[in-house]
Amino acid sequence: MLPRRLLLVRQDFPDHGVVDVGAAARRELEASDFAARVRPGGRVAIGVGSRGIANIATITRAVVEYWLTRGFDPFIVPAMGSHGAATPEGQADVLARFGITQASMGCAVVSRADVVSLGQTDDGIEVFVDASAFAADGVMVVSRVKWHTTFAGAIESGLMKMLSIGMGKFAGAQKYHAHAQRLGLEQVIRSVGRRVLASGKVVGGLAIVEDAHHHTAKIEAVPAAGLELREEAILALAKSWMPALPCDVDVLIVDEMGKNISGTGMDAKVVNRGPACEYDAWPSLPSVRRIFVRDLDPQTHGNALGIGLADVTTDRLVSGIDWESTRVNALSSGIPSRIRVPAHFRTDRESLAWVAATVGKIDPEHVTYGWIRNTLALDRLAISGNLRPAVAGRPNVRVEDEIDVPWDASGNLVSPFKTSL
Repeated sequence: MLPRRLLLVRQDFPDHGVVDVGAAARRELEASDFAARVRPGGRVAIGVGSRGIANIATITRAVVEYWLTRGFDPFIVPAMGSHGAATPEGQADVLARFGITQASMGCAVVSRADVVSLGQTDDGIEVFVDASAFAADGVMVVSRVKWHTTFAGAIESGLMKMLSIGMGKFAGAQKYHAHAQRLGLEQVIRSVGRRVLASGKVVGGLAIVEDAHHHTAKIEAVPAAGLELREEAILALAKSWMPALPCDVDVLIVDEMGKNISGTGMDAKVVNRGPACEYDAWPSLPSVRRIFVRDLDPQTHGNALGIGLADVTTDRLVSGIDWESTRVNALSSGIPSRIRVPAHFRTDRESLAWVAATVGKIDPEHVTYGWIRNTLALDRLAISGNLRPAVAGRPNVRVEDEIDVPWDASGNLVSPFKTSL
């Protein structure tokens, strides 16, 4: 069982945060040649995705203003594959939750499900693109560049992925993930993205990189010519800032998961789970033997893709699942194991007692614990006292305090992170 006291630990990650995000986005766009690549007064589709990107409304507004002030007719399209239950209304609602609406952006938000086919790639993949975007005079995408949660490569999650899977809507996302089982997802992203770029519609993208604090740390306007190669360099930078747990743990407690936190609800490269929920799939990362996830983040609106990564959860999380959006998302990803519901119990106390007994430690005193708010917030965490030697002497890790484990009257934990993160 969870010990009576825990250590509160601070990880001192470098802060690369941009001071004025809107100004940084405007500078990058003004230095680009994007406007010269579209006929004067033309319509420009701006693809925006579904991840919980810091300052996404501010950045998107700067993009819209760039085109408006130069006399163009911009509009926003959801570029999020199957997210939002793969419906036009659901995808527009996802953007609205991020503060991206017609009223706030000053341009239309056009959310449709229909696509056009651009033919097949050399490896036999039919390529689809959002029909409203392809009907425009120019297309650009706004995307965070980061590591993907299911594979490792030189291109993972970013501009190329949004041009392919994001702009492909549900029709594309489902087929691309099916092809990925044969070719690998990186090859699919590159192959489809190249065909979209070859259409001549894409003027470029605005790449966003976040640091380990989930701060906007870099914004770069990337022209269509050379986009694939430039994204490789940007991803390498993003990976160098990737946060991680400070040590191995037997049981990791996660307060909240959700699509706004990671495409897999919990970042699989933080909790060290593979594409089909395999244990410790990434040898260079800390080992996590068992995962207890306590609840869904309200901003995921019931989408519980990634619950299959957990070993135990609560009845309250399961009762909050929106199965329609969760199933659609799992179907398009081609990985049904990600929505398998783990053992679940009425209280946190019961959940922890059950899962701790599965880690293979005869003496309960030897079970090690970690506790985080979510996989985006790793600068502060709690660990059991028996992990003190594992973090001692690490230059970026310091023990700040020792606390009694907070429980409420119902047998549920009271997070020490909610008010301080």
